[in-house]
Amino acid sequence: MITVEERGAVSVVRIENGPVNVLGLDTLRELAATLDGLTEAPAVVLTGAGRAFSAGVDLKLLLEGGESYTREFLLALGGVFRTVFEHPRPLVAAVNGHAIAGGCVIAAGCDYRFMSAGTIGVAELLVGVPFPATALEAIRFVAGPRTAALVLTGKALRPAEALAVGLVDEVVEPDALLDAALARAEAFAAIPAVSFTMTKAALRADARRLMAADDIDGVIEVWNSAAVRAAISGYLERLAKR
Repeated sequence: MITVEERGAVSVVRIENGPVNVLGLDTLRELAATLDGLTEAPAVVLTGAGRAFSAGVDLKLLLEGGESYTREFLLALGGVFRTVFEHPRPLVAAVNGHAIAGGCVIAAGCDYRFMSAGTIGVAELLVGVPFPATALEAIRFVAGPRTAALVLTGKALRPAEALAVGLVDEVVEPDALLDAALARAEAFAAIPAVSFTMTKAALRADARRLMAADDIDGVIEVWNSAAVRAAISGYLERLAKR
């Protein structure tokens, strides 16, 4: 589900899980373990296989797994958000297609984001689930005052729109995406590691403090409530009719 390809000084990490790289518990655990194993890599590019970066949470699996699965999943999801956001080395996102909900948060947690196709946005409230502080702060870090509008509307943005609000840093053609991400990652890798890591930690210190205050138990309780599980079910039914 997660592959790693070494391209010179850069480790290219790809999410590979079905046609749109949805996030299930196993995928999250493997992604976290992979990134934890690259904390001394010169630089990392994170991308998706095929036509999507990641379309977010595997909601069907979440409903089928019940309350215990939901708890494990949300703990793992928050762990991945923090692993990406707090990764000590340069992390560049190559958003090759749809990056929705959790996929958007993962991309936002990277140091620099290129996008070539698809849409990006945080659709959690459209699904009917609460937006945890860990995810919120990752989006706020890049989108600033636009965060509230993005979160409350759940709007999915095309690349140029995403560039305008700060969700991505550059828009490139699909054929140029990986090369652009590799070039940026190599430029980051050329900076002395201790200088990059110290500066990155300082830039993200306030967001990390707010992430640490996340009420994950409260979030899990709400996700497992009858009202929210019904909302998720309804959302999946609407998707199936499109």
